[in-house]
Amino acid sequence: MKLIVGLGNPGAKYVRNRHNIGFMVLDRIASDHGFPAWKSKHQGVVSEGRFGSNRVVLLKPETYMNKSGDSVGAAMRFYKLDAEDVIVLHDEIDLAPGKVRWKVGGGHAGHNGLRSLHAHIGADYARVRLGVGHPGHKDAVPGYVLRDFPKADEAWLDDVIRGCSDGAPHLATGDGPKFMNAVALRTAPPRSGSGREKSEKPKTSEDIQTKQADTRSALQKLMDRFS
Repeated sequence: MKLIVGLGNPGAKYVRNRHNIGFMVLDRIASDHGFPAWKSKHQGVVSEGRFGSNRVVLLKPETYMNKSGDSVGAAMRFYKLDAEDVIVLHDEIDLAPGKVRWKVGGGHAGHNGLRSLHAHIGADYARVRLGVGHPGHKDAVPGYVLRDFPKADEAWLDDVIRGCSDGAPHLATGDGPKFMNAVALRTAPPRSGSGREKSEKPKTSEDIQTKQADTRSALQKLMDRFS
């Protein structure tokens, strides 16, 4: 069983904030994969379902970001889970917009939601880091993450959310590489055909020898070209 957590803040005014991209992804997963309606539980809202034989609980903490660990800790105790059974999806200012990375363990890098999780459950959970970009100065970060995504970001944001939903069954098995592959198929799909530019005609040994043996001066080459 896996506990998949999306981080964000509850309430209508936060719905489209950069800080709420974790909530956005969980909503898409629940919708795409036929999970039941959200229910209030564990200081958040949950939806329980399955990917094949793998049982999954989706959790959106409603404690506000800086107390996310209260909700996650309560859910873990209820379902008798360890940190290794938890996957957290969160905004990441140290990644460019549209970039997604899988990681297990590590620090919280000043993210208030992760800081709270570290305090309650340790650092051994898996994370899906969802890049939202950096405002350029650390003092601008709080206002930046609490602002809505601009319309210019809608295309890549939709691809990321859909890609994470496509890869959700792999989150249920803890297979980070397969999850990342599913995301990449949305965010960086392969080109049609072979995916490579039309190649040049292969050079033969005769071509190479001719090129190597060509000792004409530049003037002679020009004269030969127009003769």
